[in-house]
Amino acid sequence: MHLLLQILIDGFAISALYALGATGFTLMFGVSGVLNLSHGAIMVVAAVVGWLVAGNSAAGAVGGTLLGILAGLLTAYATYFVVVRSIQRSKAIASDETEIFVLTGTLIWGIMIQSGLDYLFTDNPVAMRPLIRGVTSIAGVRTPTNEIMIAVLCWVVIGLLWLLVNRTRIGKALLAAAINPRGLTMLGFELSKIYLLVWTIYGVLAGLAGVLLASFLGTSPANTGTLTASAFSIVVLGGLGSVSGSLIAAYVVGYLETITAYLVAPTLRPIPALLLLVIVVYLRPQGLLGRR
Repeated sequence: MHLLLQILIDGFAISALYALGATGFTLMFGVSGVLNLSHGAIMVVAAVVGWLVAGNSAAGAVGGTLLGILAGLLTAYATYFVVVRSIQRSKAIASDETEIFVLTGTLIWGIMIQSGLDYLFTDNPVAMRPLIRGVTSIAGVRTPTNEIMIAVLCWVVIGLLWLLVNRTRIGKALLAAAINPRGLTMLGFELSKIYLLVWTIYGVLAGLAGVLLASFLGTSPANTGTLTASAFSIVVLGGLGSVSGSLIAAYVVGYLETITAYLVAPTLRPIPALLLLVIVVYLRPQGLLGRR
């Protein structure tokens, strides 16, 4: 019973982190049609910068978190301007081949970032100091208070994003860009600004998810591929472009990984989610709530 409760609590926290990162990933695909395969690298950059600042300055864990988010945002901007937009604007690439070049370009970009982090910091795991210290007992299971705070913070941010998308003029423009970008252009909106906005939102969410992950489980440059695979599994399982589907899939993947880590082996935690992804792609290619 104690083990089951531990799995439920830890699984909820890691799933909330996955939901936070996957929400930005899904929103960006829904609005701009980009699947960013350097996602894990952006999260790890944020985590490493947060860890570095928190441990080597007077800024502490809060300052490390803020600068880590900023690092994730700047890395997302670099991904957009250096890789994605350059490919999309290239006259040498046929329009029907742009998506595959973007996938390949972001994959290579992520590998380059990982290699750079390996060179600067090695691939040893890093863990940030918790934002909140202490332990809380839940039904007799002693749980770090920081873990509970992370789960709550993730859902607060997701809720704020929902309000932004569904209750503001900017959010309505994002939704319109996802449905009919040409019509939005005819109304006087610049798609380039819309795309920059969605990359900004994505960068903040990926950066925050990376820093919180370092504060919860720790991470290393070697995890960039695993984090990208988890996010990709979530958005495909949930349905490409479906935020609601991604939230559900985040908990499916999060609990599958947690159960595997506790009952089988931590090194095998991504395997069940990837196997489930193969099954879903074969039986229901559009995912849980996707339409395309």
